[in-house]
Amino acid sequence: MDFDISSVRITPGEKVDLTQRPTRIDDLYVDKIEYKALLKANVQRLSDQQERFFAHDRYALLIVFQAMDTAGKDGCIEHVLSGVNPQGCIVHSFRHPSATELQHDFLWRTTEALPARGMIGVFNRSYYEEVLVVRVHPEILAAENVAGSAERESFWRHRFESINDYERHLHRSGTRIIKFFLHISKKEQKKRLLSRIDDPDKRWKFSPNDLVEREAWDGYMHAYSEALKATSTDDAPWYCIPADDKRNARLMVSDVILKTIEGLKPEFPEVSPEREKELLQARAQLEKS
Repeated sequence: MDFDISSVRITPGEKVDLTQRPTRIDDLYVDKIEYKALLKANVQRLSDQQERFFAHDRYALLIVFQAMDTAGKDGCIEHVLSGVNPQGCIVHSFRHPSATELQHDFLWRTTEALPARGMIGVFNRSYYEEVLVVRVHPEILAAENVAGSAERESFWRHRFESINDYERHLHRSGTRIIKFFLHISKKEQKKRLLSRIDDPDKRWKFSPNDLVEREAWDGYMHAYSEALKATSTDDAPWYCIPADDKRNARLMVSDVILKTIEGLKPEFPEVSPEREKELLQARAQLEKS
């Protein structure tokens, strides 16, 4: 698979205009058979690395997924992390905040869900909703009774600063963060929404709100562009993944995750001489039993 991570990574300070970034690239696979083989190989490598990562117990990994509806977040998480030991990976999906959550700052509710050392945590949507959905629908901010005005650019700049400070703190504390924006075209979204309506097994996924959000497409592209530009840092980079082809997207995401974990060089703990002696004694005892 010929894929250069830097081609999808948002560099710090880069000007981001999502209308100018691709939603489709050349296939990273020849056919469906090769795709399955490539993904299977990545999943197996990820499973091996995750075991080392868990035993190493020095870092935590937080993986954030954001996207427009139908971009494939759920499928990507399912396929890419299918081989990871469930005891070492926790997925959280964040929906509309509860009444209790609304009484706190916008970073509060996700903090409890952060992964512990040795763990991989996946956020399916995240605290970024508060600079995306809320920015596109300012009436939500009014309902949250938050100080400040959504009409002022300084309000969003301050939220971006809070996010950057938060992620910088997590990085210093041992949590490594990678963030994926699955970039789908409006044309491809239409195709997938129609597929949901036409397929009896997928109709449950369709919501009238999908059409409401689709009408706000341009607003979302602006909000995402601003968020990616302001919050892609060396400590917590954004990867803008062309997602019109789900298979390509899964291969790219799996490759980024793999390279991130491998870059940490996780290793199984070395056994001390004292521990080695204990193990030999235990072995001798077991052989006699």
